Amino acid sequence: MALPRIYTDETAAREHLEALLWPSGPTCPHCGNADGKRIVKLEGKSTRPGVYKCNECRKPFSVTVGTVFERSHIPLHQWVYATHLLTTGKKGTSSHQLHRMLGVTYKTAWFMAHRIREAMRGEGLEPLGGKGKVVEADETYFGPTENPHISPQRRGRPYKVGSRGPRDKRAILSLVERSGAVRSFHMPTADKHTVSRIVGENIATESRLHTDESNLYKSIGTVFSTHKTVRHSAGEYVRGKVHTNTIEGYFSIFKRGMKGVYQHCAEKHLHRYLAEFDFRYSHRIGLGVDDTQRAAIALQGAAGKRLTYRRTH
Repeated sequence: MALPRIYTDETAAREHLEALLWPSGPTCPHCGNADGKRIVKLEGKSTRPGVYKCNECRKPFSVTVGTVFERSHIPLHQWVYATHLLTTGKKGTSSHQLHRMLGVTYKTAWFMAHRIREAMRGEGLEPLGGKGKVVEADETYFGPTENPHISPQRRGRPYKVGSRGPRDKRAILSLVERSGAVRSFHMPTADKHTVSRIVGENIATESRLHTDESNLYKSIGTVFSTHKTVRHSAGEYVRGKVHTNTIEGYFSIFKRGMKGVYQHCAEKHLHRYLAEFDFRYSHRIGLGVDDTQRAAIALQGAAGKRLTYRRTH
């Protein structure tokens, strides 16, 4: 089956992006002018397609200015196709796969993927939950940290080979609203102060908080409508409607994708991969968002963000 034109034709891709970012017509990214009478489309042999000029600030612009696609030499339809691939694979799409499918170098595919993850990153989000809603919170650990914490008691001596637990591993805190969105954070250290701050800033106090028996949540749990826990250490995983199975399911998707698809992730880039998995989970089929809509939402998120080769973290 032939691919849609927005994935194979640059003009169609540009018109698609303009419809998503400029639903009411062109808007100047330099001064914010949206008056169609003060914006003209430049046409001519010496002007590339899709360029406009703002008569307010006298500057030219296109739909990619001020987005993660700005100043890219990669055809726009390849950006749109790459966004589709990254947003439809439940566990992600590797840079090697993008490199093969798009016909670009591996380095280009890797950087394209990071720009698209930046577009997926949420900004100015409202707190999760609300009156009568349940939000689950839990922490997990993935991969060795590149800046391990050295215990003073060990005086710099390494841990024994095969030692288990969260020592010297990357700490991740995730908050998931049942039948709703998820929000994940990479923490330098999973301590009570950091966890309490993140939970307090990202969950509405009218919510019902469900966690395991960890001491990290005891103090912050008092600010919510209710705080219920399950005792995993005693083999208790469900007590009526009290459980953390939703967040455990999200961790399963994340770790399977990171191990099976991406395989390696530098710690400085972990927050971008978390944004990618959060985005797909928060815009899943179960919430009424299909593949086409999910890709469109990611493209809309490209506006107002820039990511250069010198700043990829």
